[in-house]
Amino acid sequence: MTFVRIGGVPHHVVAEGSGPVCVLSAGLGMSWFDWDPVVPLLVPYRTVVRFDRPGHGLSAPAAVPPTAAGEADRIAAVLDALGHRGPATVVGHSIAGFHAEAFARLHPARTAGLVLVDSSVEEDPRPSRTTAPARLLGAVLCAAGLPAALGPTVRNLTVRMGTARRGTQDADPGPARTGPASAPALARTDPALVRRVYRTSRVLRGTLLENAHYGAVAAELLALREDRPLPPGLPVTVLAAPDGSARWERRQRALARRLGARYEAAEPSGHLVMRDRPDAVARAVLDVRGRQGNA
Repeated sequence: MTFVRIGGVPHHVVAEGSGPVCVLSAGLGMSWFDWDPVVPLLVPYRTVVRFDRPGHGLSAPAAVPPTAAGEADRIAAVLDALGHRGPATVVGHSIAGFHAEAFARLHPARTAGLVLVDSSVEEDPRPSRTTAPARLLGAVLCAAGLPAALGPTVRNLTVRMGTARRGTQDADPGPARTGPASAPALARTDPALVRRVYRTSRVLRGTLLENAHYGAVAAELLALREDRPLPPGLPVTVLAAPDGSARWERRQRALARRLGARYEAAEPSGHLVMRDRPDAVARAVLDVRGRQGNA
């Protein structure tokens, strides 16, 4: 665990393992430890880099609003700070799927593979004209002490609703299935760590800021698709969690077709695929080298 300064903002970074590099970026309001079920399956074969975006996890608040290009450059800067300047497999979950794809388009020489884990999809994004309401809401909620009072509870509810075990009482129960025999069972995330992260006003504000700019980042990515093609032969996987939704599955398959990607359904799984099916995420990452050899 370390901190690196990017754009004047301290970023919390965790790097483990050895070998080819992969970088994992979690979804809106999530933290580095949400990848914990996946990491043991990767570190015997990969250098695994996790980081918290500004206002997430243990990173400091954002200095500027997020953009697709800015988040792509952030990934590059994290890797630079760790001395990893060669190609890396970039894994983005949910909204971070936008960031990972933008990285592949803006830093093609540094991209070994792209894995989108139940990525956000926007066919016709509508950017918000102002983020003032989000900032005001954040100020009001923080002044009322909501993060300290309810932050961990909201986090635990989000995890429970985002996994296949929606009916369980344990918010961090580990994967619904461990997959291969080599996949370790996951212990519950340390409640003290959850409290340390989610009782802060920083995380609430960071989540609201990213959400307010969601449409603008999606629109920017659509423009990048027109001007910045993916590298020829780049291994791309869309790992989706349809979870019974035919519409979501159609949208994820359409994303895979648009990117020339391999489509895989992670079942059973909720939106937090890295918790329900860490084996599927790890397999998609480890498969990148084999697909490069066949390209």
